[in-house]
Amino acid sequence: MAKAFRLMRENMKYVDIVFELVDARIPASSRNPELDEVLGQKPRLLVLTKTDLADPARTKEWVNHFESQGLAVVALDTRGHKTPQIMTKAAREVLADKWANLADKGVKDKAIRALVAGIPNVGKSTLLNHLVMKNVAITGDRPGVTKKLQWLKTPTNLELLDTPGVLWPKFEDKRVGEHLAMTGAIKDQLINNDDVALGMLKFMRDYNPKAIIERYHLPEDSFDTMSDVDILLLITQKLGFKDDYDRAAERMLIDLRRGKLGRYTLEMPSDRIGEIVDEA
Repeated sequence: MAKAFRLMRENMKYVDIVFELVDARIPASSRNPELDEVLGQKPRLLVLTKTDLADPARTKEWVNHFESQGLAVVALDTRGHKTPQIMTKAAREVLADKWANLADKGVKDKAIRALVAGIPNVGKSTLLNHLVMKNVAITGDRPGVTKKLQWLKTPTNLELLDTPGVLWPKFEDKRVGEHLAMTGAIKDQLINNDDVALGMLKFMRDYNPKAIIERYHLPEDSFDTMSDVDILLLITQKLGFKDDYDRAAERMLIDLRRGKLGRYTLEMPSDRIGEIVDEA
């Protein structure tokens, strides 16, 4: 993280705006709290990615929440064919005053230089490929794909600086770590899949138990009569994994991340994820 942030600081003077990418399924947990110090007062566009996997009603609430904080925000499926136009228009709106001043000085059609930042597996490489309209950045459904900084040019007059995804060293709110693990921002080798799967079942119990029941062919009353642990063991058997519940947990997390359990958003603004709340 220290190296990535140093490279960002060194290149901040070359960019007009920062595109901060946030996973629409976990809008609070996927914002690196240490990024603010690095970016300073640089104009920023908050980009909610993976909206095709998120609950659309909750995405609207998050957009309203961020806008109420004075942030410029767009929510999109980064693979959409209108993504280049949406991003370029939004960036020009954020920089409208600066671009008007440049126009008064005779500077026209200047490319917008943007630094693209976000945590691992937030969809930076997918977004960049669709902005550039060709495969220039390696993509993958796992964290840690982007390893170094690179400049990319787009047909819509953007010049983009791609940066590696970075997490911060300590999560003050344990829910942040849980949500990052569920959505795949933390490498699976660093987590206990069964613990994360149990957290997923706890969430789905209230949010959409039918998705679990239908996906794994469970009895209709499973969530009424069974604990999360018992449901995990039953799913393990249903998948034919005998007593290998860790393998079943891994399968469940893959299903969740790839949308096999429906669209979902793990958190809402009212949850105050990541905040230190005084309960006195």
